[in-house]
Amino acid sequence: MNKAQVYVGLDIGTTAIRVIVGEAVNDQLNVIGVGSERSQGLKDGVIVDIDKVVTATKKAVQQAQTKANLKFDQVVVGIPAKDLTIEPARGMVIVADQPKEVTEVEVFNVATATLSRSVPPEREIVGITPEQFIVDGQSNIIDPRGMSAVRIELEALVYSVPRIVVNNIRKVLEKVGLKLKHFVLNPLALAQVALNDGEQDFGTVLIDMGGSQSSAYVIHDHQLKFVSVDDEGGMNATKDVSIVLNTSVSNAEKLKRDYGVADPDQTSASEKFPVAVVGKDDPVMVDETYLSEILEARFEQIFQRLDQTLDQVNALDLPGGIVLTGGVAETEGIDTLAARFFPQGVRIYAPKEMGIRNASFATSLGLLVYASRLSEIELLVTSVINKRALNDTKSQRVEAPRAKTNDEIEQDREVKQANDDQHQQTEAPKKSLRSFFSKFFD
Repeated sequence: MNKAQVYVGLDIGTTAIRVIVGEAVNDQLNVIGVGSERSQGLKDGVIVDIDKVVTATKKAVQQAQTKANLKFDQVVVGIPAKDLTIEPARGMVIVADQPKEVTEVEVFNVATATLSRSVPPEREIVGITPEQFIVDGQSNIIDPRGMSAVRIELEALVYSVPRIVVNNIRKVLEKVGLKLKHFVLNPLALAQVALNDGEQDFGTVLIDMGGSQSSAYVIHDHQLKFVSVDDEGGMNATKDVSIVLNTSVSNAEKLKRDYGVADPDQTSASEKFPVAVVGKDDPVMVDETYLSEILEARFEQIFQRLDQTLDQVNALDLPGGIVLTGGVAETEGIDTLAARFFPQGVRIYAPKEMGIRNASFATSLGLLVYASRLSEIELLVTSVINKRALNDTKSQRVEAPRAKTNDEIEQDREVKQANDDQHQQTEAPKKSLRSFFSKFFD
């Protein structure tokens, strides 16, 4: 029976910070804790106020620990795809003068050689996806360990982002008291849960509709091939409602969530609701269709821009069609509106796990799934970047401390007293044994 392992995913989003705790037992991942806190201190997916992000992250972590009934200090953290660069890379190392068995050392060395490329000082490599190993000219090798070779090569895709993004996330983790297990690009995490094996293989466009931006990811051959980020999202639609209806932003957000429909054809002008208008004592009645037309205008602009960008790289010809996810994808009628721009077929993905059945939890769930599915060779390659990938791959379950009873406290006191009484008699032998074992294990 496999020992249960715990994975913790941290998604630092513009509108919310989400933490999901998953426990893997016999190759099955179960969600056992969730934390979600409205975020502050981010703009367009980038941290601009570390202290505010730290405060919200602490609350989300505490919620997740309480619900999961365990403590954790290691997390898999998502990296936003804004300003992401994807580049092919190749490395080669000599194993020996004569054929010699390839070990983990050679794999690590060839991965290091693959990343030896120079990057601008303002950017940092955050991910590497191996495409194939080449062993003495033989290509399409998935795992070269155990093979005899003179040289091995690695072809991979390398991902980099602005260094400030990574540094700010590390500072947040440090102040919250968390250790970085490894970074995972948000689109790679999403693909693990939102797309099936065929969609990842033959090609699909995944659109993550967030609060401040809408990101389109092209997944093909199980790899991230292209990214397009539009700097508009759900918050822009909320501001539109606020301006047009002359109501506060908080009221506009509530109206959007309670009555918002992206496609006016699915609404009725006879269905009305009250709106608190600035400068008026009595609420004004607004019909459902009018609100929908406000939302439609903004969403159409987003889809139109993404459509133009995706068309330039022929991504719309991929057989997998379009998959919408993210919090804005929960808007009623968003799929039918998107279908006007993407006739290839549109569907919505939202997690089905209890407690997170909302598309806004897709990324944080994807982080867990991605980490739990990494193969040994993938972990070995990524350990060149993520130093804890091998040593601390899986968080061990640590139960939350239980308050001791009075009897247990008294028993501890008696044991301590007994140990103190024998301390003088055994001090010298103990020092000798400690010295022996210390030298032995060194």
